[in-house]
Amino acid sequence: MKKKKGFFTALNEQKWSYIFIAPAVLLFLIFVVGPLIASFYWSFTEYNGIHPPKWVGLGNYKNIFFNDPRFWKSIRNTIFYTVGVIPPGVALSLMLAIAVDQQIRFKNFFRVIYFIPSVTSIIALSVIWKWLFAGEKYGLINYFLILTGLKPIDWLMSPTWTLPAIMIMSIWAGIGYNMILFLAGLQTIPTTVYEAADIDGANMLDKFWHITLPLLKPTMVFVVIMGFIASFQVFERIYIMTETEFGIGGVLDSALTVVAYLYDMGFRKFQMGYASALGYIVFIVIFAVTLINLKFIKSKVEY
Repeated sequence: MKKKKGFFTALNEQKWSYIFIAPAVLLFLIFVVGPLIASFYWSFTEYNGIHPPKWVGLGNYKNIFFNDPRFWKSIRNTIFYTVGVIPPGVALSLMLAIAVDQQIRFKNFFRVIYFIPSVTSIIALSVIWKWLFAGEKYGLINYFLILTGLKPIDWLMSPTWTLPAIMIMSIWAGIGYNMILFLAGLQTIPTTVYEAADIDGANMLDKFWHITLPLLKPTMVFVVIMGFIASFQVFERIYIMTETEFGIGGVLDSALTVVAYLYDMGFRKFQMGYASALGYIVFIVIFAVTLINLKFIKSKVEY
């Protein structure tokens, strides 16, 4: 009969496991858990990063919600960005996934070409698109507008066009990644389902609405949730494409998103306590919307 090991004996045998994971756990505690706890405390203080924090209770949160028009403008811009990027981005990604999933020549080449922006540094992409959107006749986009007889647009210096320009760039940059996710979802759908639909006389549109779309529901929800999180945390492209000596966010804060505003308050104006409160508000919004979206995936998909 096998003798049961004691707790300390088992612990002694597993000591090397704990030794190997200790550095990763230590780094996680120092660089993730520690800053989370510190920023939560700072969100209730007036803190500039130099002098000791001064406790103000809910003062930062009250100022954000009741006395800060820039915060509400950043929220409106973020919502506008999210609504303008996710639906067209998801639709285009799905169409591309269906296209490259067909038996066509060079389909692997097209998959790679569409996916390249997703593995390219967002900083590099933002710099390239900043030049493409350059004002007057210097940007490539304006060059083609002039060729077609249209007036050039000062994209990144116009309160009307700055945020839409960044949205166009974001849709283009995110299509490839979502396409791969949809492609993986499409390849999990059994071909027998489509064969049965063919026997019943279903056309291509019927198969898309009644087979492809319902069976892609888990993938669709995942793509939408990740897109929402990314949209509410958008920062790098806003910073690169709108940053000037006067601040970030474009003319009249036309492209100021909530994370860009957080950066502006924390690292330009050194209001660390205020910025920490903004960070936790963003976290609560993202967490709440994610929970709502997850309700749509509770129902199981049956093949």
